[in-house]
Amino acid sequence: MDDALLRSLTPSVLAILVRRGADFAAAEDAVQDALVEAVRVWPDEPPRDPKGWLVTVAWRRFLDTTRAELSRRRRESATDEEPAPGPTPAVDDTLQLYFLCAHPSLTPSSAVALTLRAVGGLTTRQIARAYLVPEATMAQRISRAKRTVSGVRFDRPGDVATVLRVLYLVFNEGYSGDVDLAAEAIRLVRQLAAGYDHPEVAGLLALMLLHHARRASRTAPDGSLVPLAEQDRGRWDTMLIAEGVAILQAALARDRLGEYQAQAAIAALHADAPTAEETDWVQIVEWYDELLRLTGSPIVRLNRAVAVGEADGPHAGLAELATLDDSLPRHPAVAAYLHERAGDATTAARLYAEAAYKAPTLAERDHLTRQAARLNSRFPLRERPDR
Repeated sequence: MDDALLRSLTPSVLAILVRRGADFAAAEDAVQDALVEAVRVWPDEPPRDPKGWLVTVAWRRFLDTTRAELSRRRRESATDEEPAPGPTPAVDDTLQLYFLCAHPSLTPSSAVALTLRAVGGLTTRQIARAYLVPEATMAQRISRAKRTVSGVRFDRPGDVATVLRVLYLVFNEGYSGDVDLAAEAIRLVRQLAAGYDHPEVAGLLALMLLHHARRASRTAPDGSLVPLAEQDRGRWDTMLIAEGVAILQAALARDRLGEYQAQAAIAALHADAPTAEETDWVQIVEWYDELLRLTGSPIVRLNRAVAVGEADGPHAGLAELATLDDSLPRHPAVAAYLHERAGDATTAARLYAEAAYKAPTLAERDHLTRQAARLNSRFPLRERPDR
């Protein structure tokens, strides 16, 4: 069985059923039944037209279910509407599925799960493992999401910003369980870019490629985090970097700047530097200014403070940081880094310990704890700031 082929065909088959009038939840169930049948039949009887075979089987499954649940007249109507046998029309409605799965009435977690199931072709078990939740919990989440969008008209225009936000959330989950969500997000954005000509789609794809290019160098053999400045740049994937930069340049040339293009430009400047010391921090600050203009995000302001600290010195970075709410996520970690660069190891050690306590992940907590311990080791026991 070619699992990749089945997964690539899933969204277009589902879209065809919905376009023919099937409600989303029933269509998705019918497609899953067709996939199960394909796994059973194809090894011995491979079809000449795999997509057409899946559409035919899924549509018949849908009609069977409809006939079992509706009145005689509705059953006869559904039978009359069955399309005549023949080649499947070459119409790809996958794009509409993106918009449907990223419907604003869904919570972000539900939108991500539904996207991975309906467009990504992942099973409920795979999605549950990726998000480290019980399969029953994920099944309920997906079922609720399907019910929510079942009444949504398929021909309504969607919001590309919402779709991109959902795919960005998928990418940020990285790798967990037996599903590489970062790679899956890149695959889905490539698919979206092929059918939707928009500079921000290209910007997100470039951003993902540039970040993914550094993946192999982000952790040490023991699983501990490796900061960007300490990463082995020889392990960065130069092919992904070149592709990301080319896509970004083409998007920027259209002069329709968006937040993903700005983020990708910052990532490209990091990728372009042969060493951490040669990073063009002045230009990175300028891109953070553009990103701040586009988003107004306090997180962007926090990251900009780091860049200012690198471009103009740690005291300039601390001055920027002083204008921000200290309850922001990772604020203590940024403050610790800047204080250490400014020569205040005592304050930095205390802030690293505070940041470790508030860290959102175990790997980040361990990294910050080691940073605090490294600085604390410089002081006599009675003078240590964590005492």
